[in-house]
Amino acid sequence: MLDSASLIRLLPMRISVVRSAVRPEEVKVLDINARHLGVRTITLMENAGIAVARQVLESYPAATSIGVLCGKGNNGGDGLVAARHLSVSKQVAVYLLEKPSEDMSDLATVNLQKVGNHLKSVEAFSFKDHDIIVDAMLGVGLRGRPREPYAKTIKNLNRSKRPIVSVDVPSGWPSDLHVRASTTVTFHAPKEGMNRKNSGKIVVADIGIPDDAEIYCGPGDFSLLPKRKPNARKGDAGRVLVIGGGPYTGAPAFAGMAAMRGGADLVFVSTPEPAALPVAVHSPSLIVRALEGERLSEAHVAELLSFSRNVDVVAIGPGLGSAPGTIRGVQRFIQKCEKPMVIDADAIGACGSQPQILKKKSAVITPHAAEFKRLTGRALGADSPEKRSDRVKEEAARLKVCILLKGPVDIISNGSSVKLNRTGNNALAVGGTGDVLTGLVASMVAQGAQPYHAARIGAFAMGLAGDLAFEEKSYGLVATDVIEKIPIVLKRYELDSLD
Repeated sequence: MLDSASLIRLLPMRISVVRSAVRPEEVKVLDINARHLGVRTITLMENAGIAVARQVLESYPAATSIGVLCGKGNNGGDGLVAARHLSVSKQVAVYLLEKPSEDMSDLATVNLQKVGNHLKSVEAFSFKDHDIIVDAMLGVGLRGRPREPYAKTIKNLNRSKRPIVSVDVPSGWPSDLHVRASTTVTFHAPKEGMNRKNSGKIVVADIGIPDDAEIYCGPGDFSLLPKRKPNARKGDAGRVLVIGGGPYTGAPAFAGMAAMRGGADLVFVSTPEPAALPVAVHSPSLIVRALEGERLSEAHVAELLSFSRNVDVVAIGPGLGSAPGTIRGVQRFIQKCEKPMVIDADAIGACGSQPQILKKKSAVITPHAAEFKRLTGRALGADSPEKRSDRVKEEAARLKVCILLKGPVDIISNGSSVKLNRTGNNALAVGGTGDVLTGLVASMVAQGAQPYHAARIGAFAMGLAGDLAFEEKSYGLVATDVIEKIPIVLKRYELDSLD
């Protein structure tokens, strides 16, 4: 056997990095986005296992016996890679707490075969047999407290007084029943909430996730959309109310149809009488409710608030126009509405002149550059995306909403985090595509996504739908072409994120 120093020299160096903490649910986003950018999952797993092995060898060179506890998922796969490398110079025993899952990666399966002669039954595990324990049981996907056999094993580990090196996060964290790790080798960045008390010494290892996987929206963002229930009924996937139209008839129809194509179960459109029939003609799938009169006004607010109580999200603004009475009606509705909202078009300016109406609201606001100035009083100019990102983040924090700034590169911020989106093309400057984005974001909110997540998913999916439409229509594409491509994007990427 090689000694520890010799093996360390043979292992590739995994660099320690300094990055801002990421929320645990973003880990799957990063993995899927990295795969989308050409980095294979098996590469990330190999690099993760190497990082763990190096840490064990460097921190505990005198240890002779190492016990590796592995779960059935990719966290366990990382542990198997570490065990494979450690077994070159150490006595290693691998304990599987469950039968490997069918979705365990190919590399994990290969490593399972390679450490086969080191496998032992978890019932035979005793911490007294080992100098060091590697905890690769449970990763960041845990919901609630660990169940058996993990719960019992974690309790035993915490009584062991043996050094424990956890893989990515201590198993069971962030529940109150988690491994009390001496060291945690976490990947790419610390996970939000990790500290020395709950994770021991935290070592951040770069495993090859590209920075772009974190900076830009990608297919991984779809993993932030709640899964549908197998026994779902009509309405479980969301009810959307679109408030728009009057002087313009296409805009509320585009928003409503995009919400339907985005996966919402039911879409209602409340629009003044002159626009009601044109909107209804677009599709029998839209449930149209005509508002008396030529334009929306304060007189409609009570009726609209009543409608809104039976939906999951309200999209307001498309095609309403900027008549003073309409603006006052919009302001009053937003102030009184208790549902999440997606605010677009002339409703954005209404918020800019009375920003106090946004207080304690759950909202996504979708301005272009000129509307951003009307919302905030600040011009964006021709600044770089980085400077624009800072400005959007500042204003989102000030208004306490999510802002989706539309542009050649979309900028999305909830005031604490920022994402960029680079899908789409300049043909999307055609009229109506902003209304499509509004409806698509509203659809994601209706299906249970948090506003910031919905804005990210909506921007990415809208841009890709636009790219597909451009392949067929070039600069002759129109908003309805983009709407028809939304299901193709969802089929291609949303289902992939469920793996």
